[in-house]
Amino acid sequence: MTVLWIVVVVVVLLIIALAVVLMQRRRSAMLRQRFGSEYDRTLEGHENQRAAEAELRDRERQRAQLDIKPLSADSRARYTEEWHGVQERFVDQPTAAAVAADSLVYRVMEERGYPMGDFEAQADLVSVDHPQVVENYRIAHGIQQRAESKQATTEDLRDALLRYRTLFDELVTDGSTRAEDAERIDEGTARAEENAQVRGDARARGDARAEDEVPAGTETATTPRDTRDVNARSVTDEDTSTRSVAGEDADIDEGRPDAAHARQPIRNTGRNEGV
Repeated sequence: MTVLWIVVVVVVLLIIALAVVLMQRRRSAMLRQRFGSEYDRTLEGHENQRAAEAELRDRERQRAQLDIKPLSADSRARYTEEWHGVQERFVDQPTAAAVAADSLVYRVMEERGYPMGDFEAQADLVSVDHPQVVENYRIAHGIQQRAESKQATTEDLRDALLRYRTLFDELVTDGSTRAEDAERIDEGTARAEENAQVRGDARARGDARAEDEVPAGTETATTPRDTRDVNARSVTDEDTSTRSVAGEDADIDEGRPDAAHARQPIRNTGRNEGV
């Protein structure tokens, strides 16, 4: 009996251990799927997988406490216009353009609600929402800092601007902006349908007025023409009948009794007669 209980306890412990392992693997898979390349980067910076995943879960908890808001339509338009200015400025002033791009991304993040203190802590929080492009932000910020001490080439600055752009685009278009755009499209469609209905009603009213304004003599004006057409057809029929009768009389007078068969329509036999 004691041996049986020992076996039962061992089996239960094995089941619990297996469940814990499976749960840890599932949590690891979920973190890897959410953070992508950021997961690998964090793993490289820690001694083991458990410590790296603990940091990523801590980022998620901190992010959950923030109130990150989407930009308003006016802010999106304003920031987008500013970005166009940064791109144009790069042609003559690449260093100043990189600095301006860093400042622009900073202000967009601040307006959306990210805490803007230590850069690394700030980037870590951004990685929760934008894990695929946060590394671009880190690299671009590093290039911008080197540019301030004149240690970055023009090609480096171009690369920085492109990397800033990836995060900028996501920050500006993220959140409920897509729903707002869809709502505006629906409103525009509804207005277009309403305008089409109004135009259709207007055309219907115009046709009704046109029918009411038809001159009283319009129908009678067509009567003489119809009469002429009927008379013309009658004359033609009479001429045809007269010619047919005259032709038959001529055939009879000439003594050709097969003339009536000559007037029958020709049937196509389908054979090639060599014509």
